[in-house]
Amino acid sequence: MMEFAYPWVLLLLLLPPLIGCYLVYWRKRPSIVVSTAVPFRGVRARRRPTFPQLCMLIGAAVLIVALARPRYGDEKVMIRSQGIDIILAVDMSGSMQAFDVPQSITSGSQLARAVNAGEVKNRLEVAKDEIRRFIEARPNDRIGLIGFAQLAYSLAPPTLDHAWLLAHLDRLEPGMIGDATGIASPLASGVNRLKKSDAPRRVLVLFTDGRNTAENRLTPEQAAALAKEFDVVIHTVGIGSRNAFFLVNGFGGARFERIQDEFDEKLLRSLAEITGGSYFHAADADGMKQVMDQINQLEKTTIEQPKYIEFREYAPRLALVALGLLLLGFIADTTWCMRLP
Repeated sequence: MMEFAYPWVLLLLLLPPLIGCYLVYWRKRPSIVVSTAVPFRGVRARRRPTFPQLCMLIGAAVLIVALARPRYGDEKVMIRSQGIDIILAVDMSGSMQAFDVPQSITSGSQLARAVNAGEVKNRLEVAKDEIRRFIEARPNDRIGLIGFAQLAYSLAPPTLDHAWLLAHLDRLEPGMIGDATGIASPLASGVNRLKKSDAPRRVLVLFTDGRNTAENRLTPEQAAALAKEFDVVIHTVGIGSRNAFFLVNGFGGARFERIQDEFDEKLLRSLAEITGGSYFHAADADGMKQVMDQINQLEKTTIEQPKYIEFREYAPRLALVALGLLLLGFIADTTWCMRLP
């Protein structure tokens, strides 16, 4: 971006042409008295500036441009971001192997083909896909991961090393740590991770498709109250639909059996309300995508983008050029271009 610091100085560029016109057309020239002008009839008066005059006029014009301080600005943007701390608590119980099937699939053979083609994934894989997209969209936030079934396991503390975090996410499998569902345990574990955080906002997102079937010293409501005490906001996501199937291996081979959604919507709403969070329902893959988009919009990161401009100044170079031209004009006028009246 080229600009002048003092553009009004460029008005002085009108002076060199005026001075040149004065020197060529209006200035009285030296003369002598002669008895007759007949010998000079064929001589034409010179109507162009001399070389010294050109040097001085151009030098003056360059000097005026230098006084206007031409400069090239390179705009820079400084990004200062203040992220939030988020812990994602993901249900890994055996029920997360269920498939929430779109209404467009109406038969077992269609479902089998869709599952084999990867078009329909189990609940945990659907959640992992959208959590991965959520993490990649928030590079400035420290994000942690908890996996839970009957008990909670802290898989990754809140970190900015999202590649490492995603590697842990990829390893999650349904039923690998049990089949029961304990909701209080991941809440208490997440609060314990976040309570000493210095982030301006601390958030725990709980994903589950089941009811609280594990006994714990704390109830889920008590864990939520503890979260509120430490200013941790809990968002809850109930996973599952009424068109859900489970792959069962029997004597006749593998078959899909319909199951009922089992998550406790009333409890999940209550846990979110206690801490000022929100409850969401993800019925299938599209629903999970919408839920994660809403949470992403709800939990915005503060980013400041102050701008500054680095200027490259051309005035010193132009001033040297102008000085050289003026000096050349002076030397030429007093040496080889000198004229006597």
